[in-house]
Amino acid sequence: MTAYQAGLAKFTESGAQVIGISTDNSPSQGHWAKEVLKLEFPLGSDFQRTVSKAYGVLIEQSGIANRATFVVDADGIIQHIEEGKTALDPEGAAVACARVKKK
Repeated sequence: MTAYQAGLAKFTESGAQVIGISTDNSPSQGHWAKEVLKLEFPLGSDFQRTVSKAYGVLIEQSGIANRATFVVDADGIIQHIEEGKTALDPEGAAVACARVKKK
């Protein structure tokens, strides 16, 4: 999350909106997002696991989601996906957002 916060300007320049989602509950997220990480983008709770399941990143056995980054265009179509360690680096998503903007 901190890397996305640090690179937030790249996303803003391409007209993208960064939204973080985790399976943590809202009170925990609020504390971490505002007080610890100082995030300037919204962080949503998928405590019921519906979003992570719909996007195919829920690890059912452990009830957590695999780290993943999705770039979704204005029509709601997924244009880019990164999972695992590469999802922590915002560079691929920033490039994908710039590509989507040019379309």
